[in-house]
Amino acid sequence: MQVDGHSFFVITGGPGSGKSTLLDYFEQQGFLRSIEAGRSIIQEQATIGGNALPWKDKMLFAELMLSWEMRSYEQGLKQGNTVPVLFDRGVPDVIGYLRLEGLDIPVHVQRAADLFRYNKRVFIAPPWPDIYRQDAERKQDLETAFRTFDTMTAVYTELGYELVELPRCSIEDRAEYIRSNIR
Repeated sequence: MQVDGHSFFVITGGPGSGKSTLLDYFEQQGFLRSIEAGRSIIQEQATIGGNALPWKDKMLFAELMLSWEMRSYEQGLKQGNTVPVLFDRGVPDVIGYLRLEGLDIPVHVQRAADLFRYNKRVFIAPPWPDIYRQDAERKQDLETAFRTFDTMTAVYTELGYELVELPRCSIEDRAEYIRSNIR
């Protein structure tokens, strides 16, 4: 059974391209949004000394991201699937992560991407060297940000989504660009 998230809009792309900052802005404007799985899992695992970290156990990290994304989707459904919900990445991003790491895509991960569908229009933030910064959770370099962008472009396209590249501009202008594309 496939679920249709016609009012669920994904914002994806490489690390450090302004996705989470943009979603924080939308949240302040009253929009519903999800929280990025990867960063949150890294923070939680670091707190408890867990192994589900991209530099310890990549597959376990991917499994936790998948569970997080599916739970975020289900929480969005509780809103009635009638108001726009903005997602800081989505289930297909787990496939992208596994590809980037050279790992096989388990059948259940592919199945999840086929079942948990978002709006056909997906927003993708391009690499933005001027704002890119590494931090405690974001250890990837800028080259990895470019590879991630390319990988996410390929994965979402293969899954039948229409990608809309976000402009490199102020948060307010980026937000208006998205608003005009989800009306």
